Amino acid sequence: MTAIAPHITAFFQERLTLERRASIHTCDSYAYAFQLLLTYASKRLNLPPSRLQFEQIDAPLVVSFLNDLESTRSNGASSRNVRLAAIKSFMHFMEYRLPAALEQIRRILAIPMKKTDTRLVRHLCTEEVQALLDAPKPTDWAGIRDRAMLHLCFAGGLRVSELTGLRLEDLSLHPQASILIHGKAERSDACLCGSRQPRRYVRGWPSEARFTYQNYS
Repeated sequence: MTAIAPHITAFFQERLTLERRASIHTCDSYAYAFQLLLTYASKRLNLPPSRLQFEQIDAPLVVSFLNDLESTRSNGASSRNVRLAAIKSFMHFMEYRLPAALEQIRRILAIPMKKTDTRLVRHLCTEEVQALLDAPKPTDWAGIRDRAMLHLCFAGGLRVSELTGLRLEDLSLHPQASILIHGKAERSDACLCGSRQPRRYVRGWPSEARFTYQNYS
């Protein structure tokens, strides 16, 4: 029997943080998934989480846990899939650390995701995009900031997390103005050199803000 605690610690401290460079949101989501799983396993097996063994987290227990999420916690299919994704990621990690449990791991990896309804994402037309860009009034610092940020999002197709993750050192004005965008795990980092449009909205941005796209071109 193999204690599961050291492997979970290594999964979060080495696999997610160092190897995969997962975002803090991904780490938090995975941590909550394992909190739920270990709480369920602890009650079912009548053992404290620290004494749980890896071999006890088998496919029937995982399936029972997922069903409990839906029946007891009223989780939808998408939440169930998120928890299952965290467990499968851990099992992929364990394939190389515990070869003796490959059959157990294979059975867990074979658990299917549940089908969910896919929401139709409608794209904005040019007029709607322009209305959003024009919404902040460039009459004060906040308006100039918001308008520049919206232009940057539109020009680079940025996620909110990528926009809010920008740092002053990511901005380079020489020899050519550019901004380094830090992508999440599934998106690589990119260097953005966009249009000249945001330039006229940030000329009056106060220097004490220490964040300017004035020469962004």
